[in-house]
Amino acid sequence: MTAIELDSLRKQFDDIVALRDVDLTVQSGEVFGLLGPNGAGKSTMIDVVLDYVRPTAGTATVFGLDAQQQTKAVHRRVGVLPDAYHLDGHLSARTHVEFAIESMDADDDSDALLDRVGLGSVTDRLVRGFSKGMEQRLALALALVGEPELLILDEPSTGLDPNGARRMRTIIHEECDRGATVFFSSHILGQVQAVCDRVGILVDGTVVAVDSIGGLQETVGTAETLRITLDSQPGETIESVRQLPDVRNVSVSDGVVSVSCPARQKVAVIDTLRQNATVLDIETREVSLDELFATYTGADG
Repeated sequence: MTAIELDSLRKQFDDIVALRDVDLTVQSGEVFGLLGPNGAGKSTMIDVVLDYVRPTAGTATVFGLDAQQQTKAVHRRVGVLPDAYHLDGHLSARTHVEFAIESMDADDDSDALLDRVGLGSVTDRLVRGFSKGMEQRLALALALVGEPELLILDEPSTGLDPNGARRMRTIIHEECDRGATVFFSSHILGQVQAVCDRVGILVDGTVVAVDSIGGLQETVGTAETLRITLDSQPGETIESVRQLPDVRNVSVSDGVVSVSCPARQKVAVIDTLRQNATVLDIETREVSLDELFATYTGADG
């Protein structure tokens, strides 16, 4: 079953086009990460799915329900951690969660939810004394109320320390294990790489790629970086390596040749270098998500 489906979705604010005819499908039960630079349209996409803003054209559905025409039915099945949220500083963490449980007509245990997100020792503290990371944990607890079928997280790691980010990843895996769909946007590439089944890259309102991390690597054609240590300089064979299909970023330093290439080209690269030198060592490194992101977005770094 499809959890989220966007069909020719377009959103324009005056003369600014935030989303450009976006087509996107998120399957039930998967963890889908939406990547994009600031201003790419990630939050706007989420706002349309939740009917916080209306699209200029196109449609958005959640579990087959029209997001604009059946909004209440959609909201009953979705838990949301928005990028911007308001917490009442005069209320305790427990009161916030209890209010959410009552509003959702759910039967969750507020203390258990707060303990799950790492706030078990501060359930009765007023929120006005919370750090940004603690507020983020509380907002996540609110999103988890009622065991939603779809969890939408907009920049979920904002303000979290490494332990908090690790707990966030654990919770995402747990939600997926119980059958929920998780859709989240982030600019923290490591978080996406650690938990996502598939990734979408949004640039200037346009989805430029959707695939698994491995699939994106293969598409870019730089799935691995080889560092090959030789007993001497490669000489003219380095130019032969540069001419091999799908081989990129060839460089030489102190007898070490670095080459980006898909796995199928590794043997050809090594055999070419062996024509004029002896291979002493080979290191293999997968291309990072940062590098993939830079490739798709046209960034320099």
